[in-house]
Amino acid sequence: MSNTKPVLDVNEKPSPGQLITLSFQHMFAMFGSTILVPQLVGLSPAIALLTSGIATIIFMFVTQFKVPAYLGSSFAFITPILIAAGLDGSGRSINPGNAMIGAMAVGLVYGIVSLLIWKTGHKWLMRLLPPIVVAPVIIVIGLGLSGVAVDMAMNISVEQLNEATGVMETVSKYSGLHFSAALVTLFAAIIFTVYFKNILSAMPILMGLIVGYIYSVIVGIVDFTPVKEAAFFALPDFLIPGVDYEFNITAKILLAMVPIVIVTISEHIGHQLVLGKVVNRNYIKDPGLHRSLLGDGLGTFVSALIGGPPKTTYGENIGVLAITRVYSVYVIMGAAVIAIILSFFGKAMALIATIPTAVLGGISILLFGIIASSGLRMLVESKVDFGNNRNMVIASVILVIGIGGAAIRFNESFAIEGMALAAIVGVILNLVLPGRNKEVVDYDNK
Repeated sequence: MSNTKPVLDVNEKPSPGQLITLSFQHMFAMFGSTILVPQLVGLSPAIALLTSGIATIIFMFVTQFKVPAYLGSSFAFITPILIAAGLDGSGRSINPGNAMIGAMAVGLVYGIVSLLIWKTGHKWLMRLLPPIVVAPVIIVIGLGLSGVAVDMAMNISVEQLNEATGVMETVSKYSGLHFSAALVTLFAAIIFTVYFKNILSAMPILMGLIVGYIYSVIVGIVDFTPVKEAAFFALPDFLIPGVDYEFNITAKILLAMVPIVIVTISEHIGHQLVLGKVVNRNYIKDPGLHRSLLGDGLGTFVSALIGGPPKTTYGENIGVLAITRVYSVYVIMGAAVIAIILSFFGKAMALIATIPTAVLGGISILLFGIIASSGLRMLVESKVDFGNNRNMVIASVILVIGIGGAAIRFNESFAIEGMALAAIVGVILNLVLPGRNKEVVDYDNK
């Protein structure tokens, strides 16, 4: 537990001036990651920002205003969303409604798990999802997206005539100018991560995007036409089931999205443990893991109901709390309200849409690498013994199946593939292979 005296404790009210300043600071720390996910999967940054604020407020109510956590867009669902929704040649989702249906299912699974934890405790979950299963899947999430990041950083889409067919086609072509913008973005984010020790170190994604964007403007690869044409105030791009898309649940959607809860629930538990240490509370015990998981799940469900990506608690949130020692839930609520208001500013959202793909690629190189590295860190911190053949087998199979893109196909519309298959196989191997460690850390006594 932390012994550092907080500037504002969890339930302390800041002055009106402090509330506005600190809430803006906190919102911008979450901003870069929250808008990056929809940019990568072809969804609306405005709706992602709006739903992050709504989900955070829902989380606050469910956890009885005891947990100062901000919910933003989940990176673990990038590949599942791409699989469920599909992309066209311009990078827009073909069937974004499919991803929303999958995200609603994820929210329901969170609710079921939270109910089971409420009735039976959380130790069974810890046995089901040990580090030897979760960590390799996290590595798969990061490395599985590495090709996407590099392609975004180096290549641009251009229209080219296919001489054989005489039809114009969209092809990917290397651009040194755009790659330079990606590298500037990448190194700026690295510098803010490594060399800055204040609040800026907690928001390297946002700072990297800002530096990369400024460089892109200087070299002339930013088109401001959408900003000029946008209205000052505009409704986010809502996606309502039964109105904007047909609500049709399929096995493909469920199998692409739902298995990833193996990782996101583990990530949630980790965040609650670390957050509890920072603010000197035991959140596994009070308000309870069942409440925080339910808040996360409800936030994801409501987000998907209106067109937003799945939500998760943010490591950036914990970083800001640790640096500023401002733990007040009022500040978190203020950040959520500001995010909601900002999502209706059409000019601001249009400006975000002008961020070059190369800049997003540059920041993604670091971000996806950090995701993979966090899996390695979990293995190290958990002291997983790779001299044990059982551990070696589980990790090896998960990594190759996940990164290799293995799939079990029953027909064209029913398949378990890639990351989802890797997660399921990892859980099964851990349960059936002999030598499983049945001891579980009792977090309630910590």
